[in-house]
Amino acid sequence: MERKIFHGRIKPVDVAQALLGEFNRGNYRAQTLGQSDRIVVQVSTRPDAMSGGQTAMTVTIQTLDEGIMVELGQQAWLGVAASLGVSALSALKNPFSLLGRLDDIAQDIENLQMKERVWQVLSKAARSAGASAELSENLRRTTCEYCHVANPVGEPSCIACGAPLGRVQPDACKNCGFVVKRGQTTCPNCKQAL
Repeated sequence: MERKIFHGRIKPVDVAQALLGEFNRGNYRAQTLGQSDRIVVQVSTRPDAMSGGQTAMTVTIQTLDEGIMVELGQQAWLGVAASLGVSALSALKNPFSLLGRLDDIAQDIENLQMKERVWQVLSKAARSAGASAELSENLRRTTCEYCHVANPVGEPSCIACGAPLGRVQPDACKNCGFVVKRGQTTCPNCKQAL
C-alpha cells in the first residue's frame, strides 16, 4: 500500500471529484463510497470493455489536521496477464496475428499504468488546491522542550528562553509528505531516502 500526505487546504471530496472526472469515462469506471472526512474511490476497467484485460484499484482519502492522507491499495490485474499471454501465444503461432491484437496490447499496457495515472491526477488536484507534500504554514512551528513556547521551524534557539531547538525541528519527506524528525535518513512511511 502506498501512502502520501498532502498538507494545505484540501478536502477528500476535491481529490475524489478529480479521480471521478478522470476515470469515469472510456474504458474505465470510478465510484465513491464514504463520508466527507473519509472517502474511498474505486477505479476499474469496465467489465464490458471491447479490448484488453481488467484491472482495479482502491484509493482511500481521509482528512488529517493539516490536509489529507491518500492511500493506494494494491492494483489487481484481473485479466491483463491472461490477455498479454494470449497475445504472446498467438504471436508465436503466427506473428501477423499481432496486427489484430494491437488494440488489446495497447489497452493492457494502459491498464498496467493505472497507478501512475492515479498519482498524476492526485498530485494535479492537490496543486490546484494549493496543497503539497511540503509542511503547511501551521505545521511550521516547533515547541521548545524547556519552556513550551512555539517557535518558527528552522529557528536555532528558543525565542523565549534561548534553549537550543535542533532536536525538535520537524521536516517533511519530499516524496510523500510524511512529517519526519531531523536526523532521519529514510522516511518511515515510503522508505525513500531523505
